[in-house]
Amino acid sequence: METSRGNRIHIAIFGKQNVGKSSIINTLTQQEVATVSEILGTTTDPVYKSMELLPLGPVVLIDTAGLNDESELGEKRVERTKKMMNKTDIALYVFDINEQVDKADLGTIDSLKARNIPVIALFNKLDERVIPVDELEAKAKNLGIPYIFVSAKNGDGFQGLKELLAMSYNQQETPRTLIGDLVSSGGVVVLVTPIDKAAPKGRLILPQQQTIRDLLDHGAISIITREIELEQTLKKFGDHVELVVTDAQVFDIVNKTVPDHLPLTSFSILFARFKGELETLVKGISQIKRLQPNDKVLICEACTHHRAEGDIGKDKIPRLLRQLSGVDLAFTWYSGTGFPDDDEISSCDFIVHCGGCMINQKEMQYRLSQAAKYRIPIVNYGVFFAYASDALQRALEPFPEILAILDGVGSL
Repeated sequence: METSRGNRIHIAIFGKQNVGKSSIINTLTQQEVATVSEILGTTTDPVYKSMELLPLGPVVLIDTAGLNDESELGEKRVERTKKMMNKTDIALYVFDINEQVDKADLGTIDSLKARNIPVIALFNKLDERVIPVDELEAKAKNLGIPYIFVSAKNGDGFQGLKELLAMSYNQQETPRTLIGDLVSSGGVVVLVTPIDKAAPKGRLILPQQQTIRDLLDHGAISIITREIELEQTLKKFGDHVELVVTDAQVFDIVNKTVPDHLPLTSFSILFARFKGELETLVKGISQIKRLQPNDKVLICEACTHHRAEGDIGKDKIPRLLRQLSGVDLAFTWYSGTGFPDDDEISSCDFIVHCGGCMINQKEMQYRLSQAAKYRIPIVNYGVFFAYASDALQRALEPFPEILAILDGVGSL
């Protein structure tokens, strides 16, 4: 239950009003997560529930508003529902078992399939079925996607649904590791974790936690230190160290401290590789020298936090970006799990994104696709600070396939 939302499988439940979407999520969770009533439009905003759903594992279930909401705020509710597709790993499309499938249903399913999202059709209210079985089977098969008949009221079909969910996800899943493939079993990795005003009290930030866990899973040894004690740490353990990983904002200090023979990278770069976006971010860095006066730069963070003095996104990156580009720039900031709409994105000239540890891979890929749609260069904090420290090539040396891309992006 401690698994972060960004590392959970996102299962979103779509469908028209009063087909039983909220009842489905309540039956799956065995809790009253979503409000259920006969009144149209009871669910107005997406409802999230994190849980362990066997045999699938840690998931986030997302209940959404009906796609045929015609109330005064219906258009905005439907728009929010459709935005949930950007973060959906598996979609459940719910039908009332006795109602017809129409063009709107098929259009939404086609939209999900176009995004490479596996879709399962749920024909709910099995306990109220009046349609003949053969007609029902033909209707379900015509959709061309996996389907199942369930009753949220009495729980019929839900074990089969869980197994179908696991099967659908496993067909999409490719094995990934954050850092374990870079070190040997028993190898020593030094993790540099600065403790400043922005550091959360009494705990490590999520990228640090996940890196430690992945090293433990692969039998490697983690040594955690601040940049202040890094030199002392390397004197004690340097002969055994296979890799140094640093927080991006102290890359400059760490690069000067770590001997050239020791591989060095950052948490943000590890996460970018883990989520499949490192190649795009490395290509984006070449555009810094091409920025023009008053170009608009979007600094985007996937979480919300209080910005203290010297904040990495509010202060450090704008200062460095002005120095590196040699021109004055116009900055705008965006925080949270949402993302700017097309009008705002299309007006940007450059995007600097955080490591994205709070959002899942699907959501991060969507953000990259939006940048690509408008041909906007995008980098993340790790790539940017490595570049600003004149250490990008060194930071990419653990990843030869990406290092080759760096050689082809032109002069930096």
